[in-house]
Amino acid sequence: MIFVAHSLILTHMKKPPTVGKQAPDFELKDASGTSVRLSAALALGPVVLIFYPGDLTPGCTVQLCAVRDDFEAFKKTGVAVFGINHGTADSHRAFAAAHRFPFPLLVDEGKRISRAYGTIRSLLKASFIRRTVIGISPDGIIRYERRGFPKTAEILKAMKPFAKMT
Repeated sequence: MIFVAHSLILTHMKKPPTVGKQAPDFELKDASGTSVRLSAALALGPVVLIFYPGDLTPGCTVQLCAVRDDFEAFKKTGVAVFGINHGTADSHRAFAAAHRFPFPLLVDEGKRISRAYGTIRSLLKASFIRRTVIGISPDGIIRYERRGFPKTAEILKAMKPFAKMT
């Protein structure tokens, strides 16, 4: 199967990529409509993708506010952060404005990228994004993957060897 995400073709793998494997490239729009391509972001340094189930929900608010509160540590280490879920641009804008997120929230319409990264959980006929944090080094290799609410220190410890310190 092949999934198309805003003119960039992704090949669906039987098993999602894991630590040590190549991260699928993608291009998604952020809440303001600006296109973000993973490979372009990686050219500037490591990237952390935070897949989360929903905007303005209690668990997602706690997780993304913790990243917001620690954002200077990500920035100092040279790690770019992107939140990803299937919410609309309007929903992302409201969520980001309500909590002053200093990082973009990307619109994964149809959950194509979430699926490519193996973050989808199906229950009956519904599918949900599983809370997952993925760290990718500038060479496009997944270096960190964890479900749930990992602490910033844990994420940065994994990504620091690949970071361009500022």
